[in-house]
Amino acid sequence: MELHGVLETAVYVDDLDAAEDFYGRVLGLSRINRDRNRHVFFRCGAGVFLVFNPEATTNDPASVDGNMVPAHGAHGPSHMAFRVRDDELAAWRERLGREHIAIESEIAWPRGGHSIYFRDPAGNSIEFASPKLWGLEEDKLPT
Repeated sequence: MELHGVLETAVYVDDLDAAEDFYGRVLGLSRINRDRNRHVFFRCGAGVFLVFNPEATTNDPASVDGNMVPAHGAHGPSHMAFRVRDDELAAWRERLGREHIAIESEIAWPRGGHSIYFRDPAGNSIEFASPKLWGLEEDKLPT
């Protein structure tokens, strides 16, 4: 047996409307589902990116077909990285600039690859990173 990758990744935010605009319009993720002020889910490559309101998920667990989803949540900024191609980082940098999103840091990693760090409206640290950062092959990414 082995794990084959991360199926879903989540961040927690207080303002789902701002998060939906940021991840949908600004970053271009395709929305899968929104449940009132509880969550908004997006497709991201071969996985799913989940955005939760921690007030709803810690105090009001969900039920799916009679099965309870365990309560979960976090407060304060977290971090996640989106996998991008090295040759697309310049275009992402320009897009963030057009949206007046400040880049906090850019790193050229010793083993190869680059990262751009910025914040979402909730203060989460978001990174665009090329797979070479972890010694992964970039050519495995869809074009």
